[in-house]
Amino acid sequence: MSQFRKKYIGDRGFYRTVMMLVLPMIAQQGITSFVNLLDNVMVGRLGTIPMSGVAIVNQIVFIFNLTIFGGLSGASIFGAQFFGKGDHKGVRDTFRFRIVFALFVLILGIVIFLLFGESLFRLYLNKDASSAADIAATLSYAKGYMTVTLWGLLPFVAVQVFSSALRDTGETFSPMVASIIAILVNLVLNYLLIFGSFGFPKLGVVGAALATTIARYLEAVYLIVRTYRQKGKFPFLDGAFRSFRVPLPLVKRIAVTGTPLLLNELLWSMGMAAIQVCYATRGLTAVAAVNIEATIYNLFSILVMASGSAIGIMSGQMLGANDIPGAKDTVRKLLFLTVTVNLAMGLLVIGTAPFLPYIYNTEPIVRETATRLLTVMGCFMPLMAFTNGCYFTIRSGGKTFVTFLFDCVFTWVVCLPIAYLVSAFTALSVVGVFLCVQCADFIKALIGGTMIHSGIWANNLVKEQKA
Repeated sequence: MSQFRKKYIGDRGFYRTVMMLVLPMIAQQGITSFVNLLDNVMVGRLGTIPMSGVAIVNQIVFIFNLTIFGGLSGASIFGAQFFGKGDHKGVRDTFRFRIVFALFVLILGIVIFLLFGESLFRLYLNKDASSAADIAATLSYAKGYMTVTLWGLLPFVAVQVFSSALRDTGETFSPMVASIIAILVNLVLNYLLIFGSFGFPKLGVVGAALATTIARYLEAVYLIVRTYRQKGKFPFLDGAFRSFRVPLPLVKRIAVTGTPLLLNELLWSMGMAAIQVCYATRGLTAVAAVNIEATIYNLFSILVMASGSAIGIMSGQMLGANDIPGAKDTVRKLLFLTVTVNLAMGLLVIGTAPFLPYIYNTEPIVRETATRLLTVMGCFMPLMAFTNGCYFTIRSGGKTFVTFLFDCVFTWVVCLPIAYLVSAFTALSVVGVFLCVQCADFIKALIGGTMIHSGIWANNLVKEQKA
């Protein structure tokens, strides 16, 4: 037992460091997920069809969001290691790289949404499972919601650029405060603009999109202003905007390391969207139920995501300082912690699953289906926590091609074929299809655990990099 504790359980100082890093992220993500839940409930009160229209748009925007995340993550690998090394110029160069990349993806994304948005929405509308009138109404809500949502992509990109750079330095408090302000504003404006309260216009789903867009602009302004008011804490900001020049050798290194990560996030999100299309073959009832499950699950999964980010940051900084044994020890203890905590969270999800869908104003069949989906997800939370931790561990050492295989290729080669075959050739409900897809994570966990144990991920990427 003593040997087990030494290997998997840290001391007070270790957990104090983890808590200082993770708690702001938990608070930020927790409040965000809770307000998103309330936002979803408010839209859901308009009916199943408006809720389905919004869910379809958000699934497409999800691809854009993860593309931004993937591109910035490649730079963050180097940013965290440069910071661990004490190389502020290196951190500044990665910050500039993020700006250029994010603006390029922003322009490309807007063009794609404008030209192909309606065609993408129709992929989720099954003529055999829903009436023509329901499909037309759902499409109308989706188009109205997307029109306003596009205006919010610019501040979203700005927040992601600044937040990712700050987190590389271990600063998670400012992004948390910015997010809290934005989501509280979003919540109030949702109430005013969706339902037309206190004399405001009743805009329905368009009001929900407008509230989110306004909140995102406020979030971006607050985060940028606050960051520059604390400029002394972040030396990488000195002269950051004097030019957007990034040393070509660093661009090449980020491209080599980050391109698999970018492709991973892009193709993984597209794969998940394709899996959602398979679920949608069971009709708008399935679309609504999966949307409810995903929104509620996001509230319970904050520890999964925060723990993964902590693993990436802490191990990345240790690798940059060339403390390979320390990085391995940290990862092992954090993986044990996240699996243990999410076992408890999974049990909580299972226990509350029969009650939470009743906060939605929708049909009984939708609530019943959502309850069963949540129960399945609760059972798989510890496994998902482990695989997510493996992903961030492998990524922290620059093995991004491996993460590409581990995450994206696995989704397309294993998960999507399972979803397609089960949905197309069996009579299983959306719950049965969902369960079959989740079972694939057992294979993923075995692969991830083997790779973590081998230690091939532990690499110092900035050892030879000159300031």
